Amino acid sequence: MVVGFEKAVSATKSVVTSAKKAPTTLSSDRAINFARGDPTMYESYWRQMGEKCTIVISGHNLMSYFSNAGHFCWFLMPELDSAIRRLHCVVGNAVVDDDRYIVVGNGSTQLFQAVLYALSSSYDPDTEPLSVVAAAPFYSSYPEETEFLRSGLYKWAGDAYSFDKDGAYIEVVTSPNNPDGAIREAVVNRDGGKLIHDLAYYWPQYTPITGKADNDIMLFTFSKATGHAGSRIGWAIVKDIEVATKMVKFMELSSIGVSKESQLRAAKILEVISDDCQNSAPDKEENFFEYGQRLMSDRWEKLREVVKRNGVFSLPKYPQDYCNFIGKYTDPSPAFAWLKSKDGLNCDNLLRELKIVTRGGTNFGVDSNYTRISMLSLDEEFNLLLERLSAIKGTIINGNN
Repeated sequence: MVVGFEKAVSATKSVVTSAKKAPTTLSSDRAINFARGDPTMYESYWRQMGEKCTIVISGHNLMSYFSNAGHFCWFLMPELDSAIRRLHCVVGNAVVDDDRYIVVGNGSTQLFQAVLYALSSSYDPDTEPLSVVAAAPFYSSYPEETEFLRSGLYKWAGDAYSFDKDGAYIEVVTSPNNPDGAIREAVVNRDGGKLIHDLAYYWPQYTPITGKADNDIMLFTFSKATGHAGSRIGWAIVKDIEVATKMVKFMELSSIGVSKESQLRAAKILEVISDDCQNSAPDKEENFFEYGQRLMSDRWEKLREVVKRNGVFSLPKYPQDYCNFIGKYTDPSPAFAWLKSKDGLNCDNLLRELKIVTRGGTNFGVDSNYTRISMLSLDEEFNLLLERLSAIKGTIINGNN
């Protein structure tokens, strides 16, 4: 139990003053959930786009299972394949040459399962399951997703830093990392290893784009690239056709492909983004990534000021780097804030006293004095977060465990 919270005596200064200029419609005593990574903050941008992203689908359209019967990924719409490759070329964050194979999935979660199957299915089933590891703090869903099917082909083996088993293994490299926003490389680096690079947040609004990623297996998701989580679209860029084909087989057996309606919506939106990014008109408005980078940078500035003032928490510091897409040096603005309690208290429990729901550090393979806060909520929710964090001033009596 946390006691001794000092309530803010006066109105919070610059950070929260700006939040109060736009009164929230949320109840001041209700719990606000920042444990999820639901990217609703992008709603205002897409609302102002009006009908630019609208598509019309008639009742007789898209009735077949097949999008391209002669293609290895027979359910991938050609329009989406083209839009994905174009956007990566425009942003410069991944190699998408003709010898790279794109596999579409129902979000990157399904693709992660498909990759685990593809990489482990060639190993002798009579041997021990293939170990799957990731460096802590790792994405909290990796353990559950790995163990969910209770596969005899692979198993979760925990933190890559402490993995010392000989033989084949799979390491998941998330960069920028979820939850702490760090730029990551492989940790184990031993013979027999296979790597999965989860690059869901390698977009200009979250981190400087320093070069084109060129890994064997790269996972991306529509939800974090553009905010359209409800469409359930993800894609993998794969070098090895055998791995890509096995992923397609997994998708075929688990869901018989991916919704064509969702694919066409995604293709349209990605094309609109690419068009805006390549618009060189002198009076052009900021493109989606410029908008996102400005908004995320502003949110991080406000959060850092609040954290600095209350003296209870700390946040990671990230090095500035040159962003090839933006064309200047930019600060990373991760999708999640990795908050640490300075006094070693249970950070998740501490924030729940303020009715702020987060995802505690133990879910990510580290201590409870860390917690993850989503930076992707609606403005009114984010402003309320700032107000509640500002209510903590300095002294907390030990006992929060």
